Order: sequence, then structure tokens, then C-alpha cells
Amino acid sequence: MNSVAERLSDSPTVRDTVLQAASAARAFARGQAGLGSAMAHAWIITGPPGSGRSVAAVAFAAALQCSDPDEVGCGRCRDCRDVVAGAHTDVLHIVPAGLSIGIDDMRDMRSEAAKLPTVAPWRIIIIEDADRLTGPAADAILKVVEEPPERTVILLCAPSIDPEDFSPTLRSRCRHLYVPYPSVDKIVALLIDDTGASPENARLAAIASGRHIGRARRLVSDPAAQQRRAAALNLAEMVFHRDEAFKAATGFLKNVDKQVKEMSDDEDATELTTLERSLGKGGRGKGTQKAMDGSAGALSDLEKAQKTRRNRRKRDFIDLALVDLTGLYRDALMISTGAAVDLTHPDFEGLSRELAEKVGMPGLVECLDAVSAARHHISVNVTPTIAVDGMLGRIRLACQVS
Repeated sequence: MNSVAERLSDSPTVRDTVLQAASAARAFARGQAGLGSAMAHAWIITGPPGSGRSVAAVAFAAALQCSDPDEVGCGRCRDCRDVVAGAHTDVLHIVPAGLSIGIDDMRDMRSEAAKLPTVAPWRIIIIEDADRLTGPAADAILKVVEEPPERTVILLCAPSIDPEDFSPTLRSRCRHLYVPYPSVDKIVALLIDDTGASPENARLAAIASGRHIGRARRLVSDPAAQQRRAAALNLAEMVFHRDEAFKAATGFLKNVDKQVKEMSDDEDATELTTLERSLGKGGRGKGTQKAMDGSAGALSDLEKAQKTRRNRRKRDFIDLALVDLTGLYRDALMISTGAAVDLTHPDFEGLSRELAEKVGMPGLVECLDAVSAARHHISVNVTPTIAVDGMLGRIRLACQVS
């Protein structure tokens, strides 16, 4: 595994900040110095979607927990490898499954943050998508951020420190670290190191994802993600085959539903079993039965949370597919204008050139507007079928398909 310095080499400012902070933390843990200005107990790590906020947070955690006596964040020791693999006892990584992070989740986080580390110098809490914290949830962790336990570090990841993305009060208690977009070469190196992908597949994933690290990782390792991308891009071809585009879109949406169901069923069943056991299902005695009789509220809350998670997954899958379709029409527009730029989907260059020839610049701009409108409609809870069918109708008109 690459060292922390290598994993963050594409952004020298991020790399140097993380390593300086980890070095200060190591000296403090050994009793050699105070914590100093280089290190803080609470950080907010920002950057555009896919820039690698979580990658930087995990690398930061690895540097803090590294047990190599000479190199901070060596990437070779057991602690570094466990952090990167998501298996370290003293690192809690919270990735929200729903549309928001509620107060109950953050109350649980407060309990975790109060624990002492067991095998490493620090207890580290990483919270992804911290812009999804509700107001009460942000307030719930404010006390921990203001007065953190001596050996606890909290790393919050969010798109920006804009008040619409992140609580200003919470922001004022955190040190800020900005992560810019990585280069294609850097993402390729990360994918090869993390997934064992071939250089060719890693490069295609890095480019097709728009340098979005998380998306690139899924594209290179998840066949379902690869199939969704191909199905979305082929809609642009199906538009020229009368009603086949609408049939293909229906099939695509049904496939998304199937994939979300497959992802969610086992997870939902495990959560339900765990809750029922905690409520005493299967036990004997009047007390157990009484507890189960009063469990309707907890079971209803779990059902709502699971439904929200499924809806979010479905919406995310469809939105990413529409982002891919946007990239294809953008490629066609660039070809039409003769711009010397790299294509977003080089493996679909033939289709992009066909679109450039058949549709022309004004029509391609209309196609891009249609996809953008569909994304907006889905984001405000318009039924995906209606949004996508409306998009295809507009694209047919733009392409002058009778």
C-alpha cells in the first residue's frame, strides 16, 4: 500500500498539512511536546464532489494511527493497512445512508467519541457528507467538538464551508482543510493501489467519472455500475429508433430498482433482526411480550429509515446515469465545434461523433438542457419515470426524430 505522502502527493498543501499535524500528534502522544498549532482535535475537510475528501480523511487517520517508529503514515504497518481497509478498532467511519444525518446518529457518535483508544494513540471519528447534518444533529456534536476528549480526533467531510453546506457555529470550532480535484494520473494510481485494476481500466474509470474518486472506484470494480453507465449512454442511440428509447429507459429504471433491492434486502433484514432482538423477540415471559407489544414505534422508525435509504440510492443511481449522459452530449458538442479537448467517454467516441453529425450544435445544446432539467426534476421528487420520459421527449425533438 502507498504511504500517506504518496496517496496525497497530488496536493502538496494537503499532504504537508496532514503530515505536519500527524507528526505533532505523535510527539504529543509520546509526551515529547504539546499538541501545538499544527494539530487540532476537530477538522472539516472540504472539496468538490469526487475530489477525495474521504480519501484525505482516511489518509489523515492512517497517519495519526501509524505505528512505524520512523515514518509517519508509512502505509506498511498494520495500523495503516487496517485504517485504509476500514478495519481499525479505533477508527469509526460514518457514511450516511439517508438523505440527512439525524440527532440520534450523532448521540451515538458522542458515545463513541468519549471512549478511549484501545490499540492506537487516537480515537478517530470520520463523518462523511457532514453537510447532511440536521440542525439538531450539528448541535448534538457541538459539545464534543468544543471540548473533545484528549485522545479523540473528529474529521468532518463536506462540500464546502458555505452556511448552506455546513453549520457556521460548528465550522468556527474546526480547523479547515481544502482538497482540490486530483489529476487523472493520481486517480489511476489510487485505483491500481486500492483495487488492483489494470492501468487501462483505471484510466478509463478516472476519465469517465469526471475525476470523481468514489465513482471511479465503483466503475472499475462494480459490474453493476458499469452496466448502468452503458445503459444510460446507449439511450442517446435509442432515441433514433422510435419508441425503443422509452422501452430502454423503462428497462433501465427497472434494473435500478432491482439493484437497489439486491443491495438493500440483506441490510434491511439484518437491521430488523438486530432491532427485534434488542426488543426481546424470541424471549419468554410477560416482560418480553410487553416490550414487543410496545415496539411498534421503533419498528416504524426503522421502516421509514430503510425506505429513505432505498429512495436515496435509487435517486443517486439515476442521477449518476444522467451525469454520464450529459458527458456524452458534451463530447458530441465538443466534436461538433472542433474543440481540442479530451472526451469524457473515450470508449463511446463513435457514438459521440454520430451525434455530432446527426444533431448539430443547437440540437446538442437542447439535449444538454433536457438532461439538466430531468436531474432537477428528480432532485425535487418528481417520479423518475415521468422525469426521464419527459427528457427523452425533449431529446427526440432536439434530434428532429419523428
